[in-house]
Amino acid sequence: MESAIAEHLKCPRTRHRRVEDDYAPPYPVWSARAPAAVRQVVMGYFGVQSRGADMQGRACAALMKIAAGFALPDGPGHHDFAHHVDADGYDNMIAIAYWDDPAAHARWCATPEIDAWWRSAERLSDGLGYFREIVSPRAEHFETMFNTPDRLEGVGVVMGTVSGELQEHGYWGSMRDRIPLSQTDAMAPTGTRAVIAGAPAHGQRVRVAGHENIAMIRSGQEWADTTGQERKLYLDQMEPVLREGMDFLRDSGLGIGCYVNRYMRHLDATGSPLEKSFGLSFWHSLADMERWAESHPTHVAIFGSFMRYVQALDFQLQLRVYHEVSVLKADEQSYEYINCHPRSGLMNGLHTAQEAVLERPGA
Repeated sequence: MESAIAEHLKCPRTRHRRVEDDYAPPYPVWSARAPAAVRQVVMGYFGVQSRGADMQGRACAALMKIAAGFALPDGPGHHDFAHHVDADGYDNMIAIAYWDDPAAHARWCATPEIDAWWRSAERLSDGLGYFREIVSPRAEHFETMFNTPDRLEGVGVVMGTVSGELQEHGYWGSMRDRIPLSQTDAMAPTGTRAVIAGAPAHGQRVRVAGHENIAMIRSGQEWADTTGQERKLYLDQMEPVLREGMDFLRDSGLGIGCYVNRYMRHLDATGSPLEKSFGLSFWHSLADMERWAESHPTHVAIFGSFMRYVQALDFQLQLRVYHEVSVLKADEQSYEYINCHPRSGLMNGLHTAQEAVLERPGA
């Protein structure tokens, strides 16, 4: 058994873990490992937003245009396709791409074909919305966890290798303990989100700045290999509880510190749904995410449902689950939205110019 924190990222602790050195977890999990030379990764969410069945074909074509760009020099080492419907009823098709080298990502973004397409005036006039949410956590600022060691997802694919069985899991607070920065830093948030260009509204190009220590999680599951009792338990009992919790965060998450949540279904290269899904959310802080996980009724229900599931199967699962969690410094975040509705992504909860006028005293 080994620590979730890779040897080259360990340092003398000034903050304690929540468990003692002899703690033994109840079941095995693993983490992705990257070479010590990988000091920072890039996670890019490239979205196309539309509304109504008559726009879906155009949205698919736009997503394929984005994906075609991944094949250019310095493109990502791995990408996924996914879809979700947001709280305002808009379809969002997203290509999620991963790089293990920020310099390669910067060169790719600057490629004339990529840059010209993004900056083109057509992005504001073709009837679709577009967004790029780019986060680039340093190696000390994120962690991954998988319940099987043989099929990595997300950033784990570009990290390349797998740890041995981990010690820091199976208890409240283990997520924090797996992040290398937690050895010395409380990762408390400072500052606020801010619109730095445009105004959150249709017809605008908007850039949003994130604050220090925004927390981000992608937490997924794949049920393609499940059969019989396990498949029935997942589809009939566990997934509906998971969806209820994801919908709560989507619709009401701002009140507890969740800026945005997307419960997404993986798509194959033709746009057909796969038996894989994940929740993606951005939070004011890791502490806010932890409070929801430990005490909010929606997550308590998810956790209880999962524990009943694994106990009914005596911990012998074909269901694959994983997550990746990042605590992001301000300089590790870039959020851009073109012709998107004002509650899209990290714009959610930020005022439009018109709303700001209405809320002024005496307005």
